[in-house]
Amino acid sequence: MRKIIIASMAAAAFSLTACSEKTQDAAADTASSAADDAAAAGDAAAQGAADAADATADAAKDAGAAVEGAAKDAGNAVEGTVNAAGDAAAKAGDKIADETKKAEANDKK
Repeated sequence: MRKIIIASMAAAAFSLTACSEKTQDAAADTASSAADDAAAAGDAAAQGAADAADATADAAKDAGAAVEGAAKDAGNAVEGTVNAAGDAAAKAGDKIADETKKAEANDKK
């Protein structure tokens, strides 16, 4: 009987060991899967941050180009206005000179 009890205990120990190995393997697989999921989530977050940074940089570059274009257009408009005012002043000066000559000629008569 003693041999049967020892054999039964050995079989029970073997079966507990086998179960424990299966449990350890399952736990290792679960931990590995969780680590892979965490790494994938981290990679996705990093890629999202990089994409957002690129989009922000592109938007800033586009805004800078738009401001530069608007400033150039405004500068051209101011220059055109100044030139037009200068031309108008020159014409007015010429007209004043002509009218002055006419008035002097009329005074001599």
